[in-house]
Amino acid sequence: MDAPDFPLYPNGIGLSAPEHNRRQRELLDQVNQLHSTGIHVDIDLPQICVIGAQSSGKSSLIEAIAGITLPRDAGTCTRCPIECRLARSIATWSCRVSLQFFWDASGQLLPQARNEPFGNPITDKSLVEDRIRRAQRAILNPRTPSEHFLTGRETAPNEYDFSKNRILLQISGPDVADLSFCDLPGLIASVSGGRAVDNIDLVRDLVASYIEKPSCVILVSVACETDFENQSAHRLAKEFDPDGERTIGVLTKPDRIPLGEEDHWIRFIKNIQEPLKHNWFCVKQPSSLELSAGITWLGAREKENDFFSTRRGWFDLDPSYKRYLGTANLVGRLSSILSDLIEARMPHIKAEVDAAVSKTEDELGGLPPEPSPDPVLEVVGLLQRFVTELQEEVKGQPDLDGLIQTIRPHNEEFRKSIRGTVPYFLPVEEKYSDRKMEPFVFLYDEDDKDSDDSTHGPSTICIDEVFKRALGARSRELPGHVPFSVQLYYINQFHARWPAPATRLCRLVYDILNERVDRLVKKHFSTFGQGSLEQPVRLLLQDHLKACRDRGKEKIEWLLNLEKLPFTSNTFEFGFYQKNFLDHYRAARQTTLTRPATQQAEAVARIGNRAGIVADVLSGLAKLGMRVREGDLSKLHPPDQMDIALPIMADVRAYFQVAYRRFVDNVPMAVDFELVQGLGRELFQVLSSGLGIYGADAQRNCREWTGEPPETSARRAQLKKKLERLQEARFKFSCN
Repeated sequence: MDAPDFPLYPNGIGLSAPEHNRRQRELLDQVNQLHSTGIHVDIDLPQICVIGAQSSGKSSLIEAIAGITLPRDAGTCTRCPIECRLARSIATWSCRVSLQFFWDASGQLLPQARNEPFGNPITDKSLVEDRIRRAQRAILNPRTPSEHFLTGRETAPNEYDFSKNRILLQISGPDVADLSFCDLPGLIASVSGGRAVDNIDLVRDLVASYIEKPSCVILVSVACETDFENQSAHRLAKEFDPDGERTIGVLTKPDRIPLGEEDHWIRFIKNIQEPLKHNWFCVKQPSSLELSAGITWLGAREKENDFFSTRRGWFDLDPSYKRYLGTANLVGRLSSILSDLIEARMPHIKAEVDAAVSKTEDELGGLPPEPSPDPVLEVVGLLQRFVTELQEEVKGQPDLDGLIQTIRPHNEEFRKSIRGTVPYFLPVEEKYSDRKMEPFVFLYDEDDKDSDDSTHGPSTICIDEVFKRALGARSRELPGHVPFSVQLYYINQFHARWPAPATRLCRLVYDILNERVDRLVKKHFSTFGQGSLEQPVRLLLQDHLKACRDRGKEKIEWLLNLEKLPFTSNTFEFGFYQKNFLDHYRAARQTTLTRPATQQAEAVARIGNRAGIVADVLSGLAKLGMRVREGDLSKLHPPDQMDIALPIMADVRAYFQVAYRRFVDNVPMAVDFELVQGLGRELFQVLSSGLGIYGADAQRNCREWTGEPPETSARRAQLKKKLERLQEARFKFSCN
């Protein structure tokens, strides 16, 4: 098609008109630069998008605005967005064609938009159509170098039917308006067969991704030759702009309106039917015959003016409505709307870019650390951090929930369990076993003062039972002597009850450690890489912990075996307890427990208090010339045949006190040393050796362990791409 003989818009339209200043033109350039960075994916940028159904006259409208010819061959309709940046210039008309790739061949967002010039600048308008056709082929075949499509004829099918990547046309010249807009693929009404069925939704979604943004001005093309109710483009525009705040309607093909039906469409121009904030416009483009005849662009505009000046229903419109007729009026209005929108949005865009950069940086910072280029070093560092924290737990922390604090109640429970095996000796016959015995006052300053022989327990042993066993054990001993086997019998009785509490303590501490280890393993390894290191570490630690537990059990067994043969070199404490228990048992037998309580009460009532009686007796004996002390009075009692049992009872009870105290210390110490502290000893060596991080396969294994989960890696890549786009956009702001 020939170029017009004189400027298409000789008086300047839109931003090139005298009423617009340089700042507004700079803003348009700045928005165009921001679009080139690809941040329109992240930030709502002002933009005019042209939409319409197939055969709605959209292509003719684009041609009229841009002054170029679009491909119209079958199968070469608009299959990707085409961004047109028009700039009025005093220089000769030219068109630069570029390919803008925002997504790679697999559909993933690129870190930065890739802008590739497609051929040299065009100065002959007749060459634009073929260049656009070839550029679209390059867009639809992203795996093939774009240079391949600049020459030659391609017959192979395209890789994709449609694409979100786009063609950029930068058109400048004296007959060009200052305007930018994006031509989107036409909405498909119906298809037949194959994957083409999916293209209906694919194109709709592509168009929707543009016009859903609040800063998008929707230029919707509606053909007058089709019932308005069937216009899918208007329905889609109304879905995202129900109040018509940012939609501009354009009626095309008014020459196809049957005579007498003009009023129906004029109601749109008068903004009565489907009213819009920016009104409806009507344009008249050349017919197919006129295009075939080679009509010029100027001739097309003249015919458009003639149509609206002579056609019934249009020429007699009120002048206030005639400003909505014709391509020139439409372009002027578009320029004005876009410039106002840019000026209003630009301060917010900069703030949104800054906020988006900060948010994206925060999201990146919230992801697990990126895998190190040295996987062995990274695994070693992770193991060291884990071992350090676990060893700190074992060492003990000033924390209510600390490991040692958690174990301590179980140590106390163990002490009480062993204390509960004390033999309860009663220095009375079984028939008097219901008598309450006076407490051991010499135990009152000890930690087990509330658990003495003043109460009967499950192992209550009366004196007659001890006496009977002592007599039965004698063989060739001298009179008054009893074999040590009697004491040993009673010692073995309480000792036989010690293994269960000791084993239970070891098991409880093992369970606590197992839970702590599991928690720390999850903390350090579950989010590391793809979590594949967590399981082998857990298995190694389980084996290590079991080995520590087994050593602890062996030590407990060793301590129990030691206690099987009674021994103590703690003669002071043993002697102290032995004397006090013996005195206590004898006193109890000679006084409170030797006569029924009712007889004692009667004796006290009849004679008076004991002190008075003793004083009278000693005074009477003195008058008889007998020097007797109070302690000698007990010799007046008849001999107690069971007296032989009292030293046995005192020996056993004293030995329990000594053995119990050392055992309730030794067992927790053994568990702590072998199990708790044992867990932390040589822990790093256990893990590093078990994982083989210094072996021949260390690099390969560590690389597998440090690899990120696919979703984390994808999210990181996505955020990095977004951050690069935003930072490039912010750089563009700083340069303006």
